[in-house]
Amino acid sequence: MSGRRLSIAITCFPTIGGSGIVATEIGLGMARRGHEVHFVSAEVPVRLDRATDGVFFHEVRTGEHAAIAGSGTYPLALCSRLVEVATYAEIDVMHVHYAVPHAAAAWMAREVIGPGAPPLITTLHGTDITLVAADPSYLPVTRHAILRSDAVTTPSRFLRDETLKRLQLPPSTPIEVISNFVDAERYAPGPNRHCLRRLFPDLGTDELVLMHASNFRPLKRLDDVVAIFAAVAATRPARLLLVGDGPERSRVEAEVRSASLGSRVALVGRQESCADWLRAADLFLLPSETESFGLAALEAMACGVPVLASDVGGLAEVVVDGVGGRLLPMGDRAAFVQATLALAADEDGRAAMGVAARRRAVEHFGQREMLDRYEALYRKITSTL
Repeated sequence: MSGRRLSIAITCFPTIGGSGIVATEIGLGMARRGHEVHFVSAEVPVRLDRATDGVFFHEVRTGEHAAIAGSGTYPLALCSRLVEVATYAEIDVMHVHYAVPHAAAAWMAREVIGPGAPPLITTLHGTDITLVAADPSYLPVTRHAILRSDAVTTPSRFLRDETLKRLQLPPSTPIEVISNFVDAERYAPGPNRHCLRRLFPDLGTDELVLMHASNFRPLKRLDDVVAIFAAVAATRPARLLLVGDGPERSRVEAEVRSASLGSRVALVGRQESCADWLRAADLFLLPSETESFGLAALEAMACGVPVLASDVGGLAEVVVDGVGGRLLPMGDRAAFVQATLALAADEDGRAAMGVAARRRAVEHFGQREMLDRYEALYRKITSTL
């Protein structure tokens, strides 16, 4: 897309959650298009390649003064850092991901800068609206920050509608749906079971490999993942690969040991990319309580891996039931087990479903198209078309 080079500030969480991954991929994509991108975050985002030309990182440090210890000063520190970066880097647009605290901190930064402050885009990702912003402690400031943003985006129609409802926004509030995306060249099918050999030295060629990847929060329902696998493994040879880290990990590890599943389950922790692991899997489990989009499901589909997911939130906008995977009642472990065993027994059907999943990921959630839409939005609000 032609036009002058932009200087873009991106703020996101640095962890393995979908919001940080998408924000990082947007920034890297813009840098490869010749723009200057400044990441402003507490730590280096998990997928940020700092060797990419045009990419800069600015750490946000909170104060250690005794008077403010434990007072939750990150939003203020982020605000100050955004003011500094916006001023000396001559930022054209600030793009923040997640409502609390990022949108609020960016709005404060614009107030501090005053006339000439860069426009603000807020991208909402899910739990910042469905859980955090719904808390009365945060609702007024979240609502205000969103209304004062120059543009607001969500990755799904579901989250757009939830935002309007939960924040009691006027129905006319402009919220643009720009789907999350996947790099279909990096996330592509291919034989890769060799990466499992060090985890499962006795892995049989006919064993079913199930996989789950997440930030291990309670809403991901890791208990369901383990229970579904245990039922499947009691019927046929199978292994479970768990990728990620988070507050539920220790409890899940203890649950796996207590169920005597240790030799059949591997937890590989936080990974910068899941592509190699996905290529080693036969099916992907995502029995979440809620998902605004389901980036993990999309990455699995791009690798040709059918997804078995809860029929919640925005997942129906990603997974077509019966085509590239299955959408099942949330919390219905028996339904997940039945669907898993049916696909395990139907190798040809599973392969066809994997092909369909890959086709949908490539045709509907391509990286280039979504980056084009973000770049067009940047230029629209900075009046540089």
